Amino acid sequence: MRLLVVEDEVKLARSLQDGLTADGFAVDVVHDGAEGLWMATTHSYDAIVLDIMLPSMNGFVVCRTLREQDNWTPILMLTAKDGDLDEAEALDTGADDYLRKPFSHVVLVARIRSLLRRRGEVRPTILTVGDLALDPARRVCRRGEVNIELTAREFAVLEYLMSHAGSVLSKQDILDHVWDVDFAGDTNIVEVYVGHLRKKLDEPFDQASIETVRGAGYRMREAGA
Repeated sequence: MRLLVVEDEVKLARSLQDGLTADGFAVDVVHDGAEGLWMATTHSYDAIVLDIMLPSMNGFVVCRTLREQDNWTPILMLTAKDGDLDEAEALDTGADDYLRKPFSHVVLVARIRSLLRRRGEVRPTILTVGDLALDPARRVCRRGEVNIELTAREFAVLEYLMSHAGSVLSKQDILDHVWDVDFAGDTNIVEVYVGHLRKKLDEPFDQASIETVRGAGYRMREAGA
């Protein structure tokens, strides 16, 4: 899934980007409120991690402005302050969740995944398509009783395909949600990773779960399809 992190502490922002990328997210980072608002309104994100204390425009204003524009991307707000008033204001301006610094990476990821499950229609904690199961929280992929080792990027591509099982996703759709905005390579990188997944998920089990739709993209076959 694709995230926007708006955090003015450069060291913390870099740490968040590295950790979330290692967990399979595509992450774009900006360091001030005005740029964060611009990124959030010009790109599509699955969730936004938004600091409160930001230069040019604070997180409360960014959040309120997005909600006034009917942008309902889930927002997890961060603050170094310890007080109920900040938490109340964060929620009142439209944030979906709130996390006080310092926090553990494990808790941050759990909060983000909780927001993603609650967005729109409820998504299950474990994604399943036929006998293929994917547990994003535990980073586990299994076909039947067999565990399958995946890289972080392979895991992210598969999670996106499985969360949209039955739908055709273009290479650009997958690229936009799995790679960050700075990626300047060839869209054929998606084909390479789909090939990796087929070799790990399908070929050893005589399955064909990832279908190529000529001229359109890829589709994860639903159970029985």
